[in-house]
Amino acid sequence: MNELEKQELHNLAMEVVGKRMEEDGFEFMTVNSELQKDPQFVCLKDKKLHFVIVRAISYPDNPLTYDKALMETVRSHAEKFEAKTYYAGVGLAHADNYELPLTSKDPYAVNFQGLQIIESNA
Repeated sequence: MNELEKQELHNLAMEVVGKRMEEDGFEFMTVNSELQKDPQFVCLKDKKLHFVIVRAISYPDNPLTYDKALMETVRSHAEKFEAKTYYAGVGLAHADNYELPLTSKDPYAVNFQGLQIIESNA
């Protein structure tokens, strides 16, 4: 059985975040599922623009930890559009044994604790 590729893990994370955002009333304007192309989601909610960065994080790494320099770059760009910036880290692991790699046939565990707002460092 083949391990899931980075793009497949990313797509899985995007699906998890997209479903939650849809449930929370976000309206998707653009969706970019290409790796390293940020933001993944540009959305409207309550007539405000939102940029969301999605990352698939494999166990044992912490899905709440993000690249501060990247987030600041995206946040700074979003400010030009009066948009809020969020980070969505999705922890993914083999459901039966977190130490095993994920394949397309395996059950998986998801650790997604919602969107983290990225505030200005100023």
